Amino acid sequence: MATPYPGNVTPLAQPAQDAAAPVIRKIQLSDLHEALRLGWEDFKAVPSHAIILCVIYPVLGLVLARTVLGYSVLPLLFPLAAGFALLGPFAALGLYELSRRREAGEQASAWDAVEVLRSPSFGAMLGLGTLLLALFVTWVATAQAIYVATFGYEAAAGIPDFVRRVLTTPQGWVLIVVGCGVGFLFALVALCISVVSFPLMLDRHAGVGDAMVTSIRAVALNPIPMAAWGLIVAGLLVVGSLPLFLGLAVVVPLLGHATWHLYRKVIAPDPNPRPIPPRPHRERRSAADFPAALFPWRRKDGG
Repeated sequence: MATPYPGNVTPLAQPAQDAAAPVIRKIQLSDLHEALRLGWEDFKAVPSHAIILCVIYPVLGLVLARTVLGYSVLPLLFPLAAGFALLGPFAALGLYELSRRREAGEQASAWDAVEVLRSPSFGAMLGLGTLLLALFVTWVATAQAIYVATFGYEAAAGIPDFVRRVLTTPQGWVLIVVGCGVGFLFALVALCISVVSFPLMLDRHAGVGDAMVTSIRAVALNPIPMAAWGLIVAGLLVVGSLPLFLGLAVVVPLLGHATWHLYRKVIAPDPNPRPIPPRPHRERRSAADFPAALFPWRRKDGG
């Protein structure tokens, strides 16, 4: 009898990547509370590091407010502030690394957060981050187009005039309803493709496609908890943005750490983790070495 597979060749019943596909678990609303609690514990353990990592958020907020007041682009203030939710998952990469190290019982310091740049999957993270940036730019352009279609090109005389237009005119209410509806769609897309994508790439070094598909599957399997998580993120970002964006220095790291713990609850541990080549030892540096420490390829003799 002829053998269907000559020699030592055997049929591939299932692709390797399918066999190693992450197992998604159903979660409850109580798991969201637990993720936030654990995120808060991480934040309390390394508060100065988290604030340093996220200080760009309030700084950008203050610059943004000054730009709006100085160049009459006031209608874009809310869309730009809301856009933080689209870019937040990528900006929190260092926070995921801190939470991962604390979870493993390892030392967590500011320089350890930079280790994410040396991850084998950092290129994939950068690719997804670029996609979120494109989504952010598209959202801002869409918001501007909605405002122009509602009020025309005439700029508001100032903040009081802008508030009066938006809150006391029929066109303003149309702007609120349409703008919030379209913004919700952008936020939904960002949530679906990124809610567990970056932690998955950091933890298992998955590719962009696999991470996005897993994230979409996680949202589909847990629609109510994920919708609640999206509302929590939006609400906390609004609260953090109110005092001149300064509250984002606490809200962003809290959400970043909590996202890592949410990932742990949604994605079952890998039963067969792939071995990762050990990273070369990196010398610990003090804060006095900044910013020279950012360029490790330079020799100590300055050559």
